[in-house]
Amino acid sequence: MAATARHSALDERVISRAIIERYTEKLLSALDVDVAVCGAGPSGLVAAYYLARAEARVVVFERKLSVGGGMWGGGMMFNEIVVQEEAKTLLDELDITAQPYQNGYYTVDALEAVAGIAYRAIRAGAKIFNLVSVEDVLLREDRVCGVVVNWSAVELANLHVDPLAVRARCVIEATGHPLEVVRVLERKMGACLLTPSGRVEGEKPMWAEVAETTTVANTKQIFPGLYVTGMSANAAFGSYRMGPIFGGMLLSGKKVAELVLAELAVEDREAQSQPQGALDDPGEHGGPAG
Repeated sequence: MAATARHSALDERVISRAIIERYTEKLLSALDVDVAVCGAGPSGLVAAYYLARAEARVVVFERKLSVGGGMWGGGMMFNEIVVQEEAKTLLDELDITAQPYQNGYYTVDALEAVAGIAYRAIRAGAKIFNLVSVEDVLLREDRVCGVVVNWSAVELANLHVDPLAVRARCVIEATGHPLEVVRVLERKMGACLLTPSGRVEGEKPMWAEVAETTTVANTKQIFPGLYVTGMSANAAFGSYRMGPIFGGMLLSGKKVAELVLAELAVEDREAQSQPQGALDDPGEHGGPAG
């Protein structure tokens, strides 16, 4: 008589332990990274994909339960988005379907776009933490060198609970219209930003044609160690919103990844030319207390 396969009874304690241990492992591995991305909208996710594909250690923090920003809703909850010709090759690379509409216009299922970009970013090696808010930044002298995070539920409940810190060689501001990370610097430090006025220029009304171009053009470093991408770039540098056309957002995410990778490469070359130990953080080795 063939032996009957026996399955052990499910144990709720094991289920809980598995979740806690695996999440803790993931969080510990994200405390010291190359790049921290603030916001898991389309630009942030695309940036994470290209950074992780280049073997950068990248973590994404998203305050909401779902990733994707406003892309899920398409235009006024019609869950289709539009991209232009320039962005179609990026979607092709991610194996996301873009259907021709008119000359130069393509439509994409919004759910496929979000799910596809997020999946590719995670498979490339990016770690994404949803329900985590970035409430502050780490500074060393006049350079951003990480982020300060807390549970989004703590923020929503207005609880006084101290946050945790994540070190990052570069930080990407991808929170969209609110421009939350840059505004922390402006509010707390009166930081002189790399904008025409040295301050946040502010977002203008909708003008899709101009906004799609300036979204990519404004994707750049705004403060040492801090870059802006997507709608955050236009809000920071004073350009227009674009509505439910997402080509510029996707291309902005790719561009910011390229800019950050170039900076990391320069840092790596400089570090290799320094005597061993010259770049150590004194605070980590018993140096003078700050």
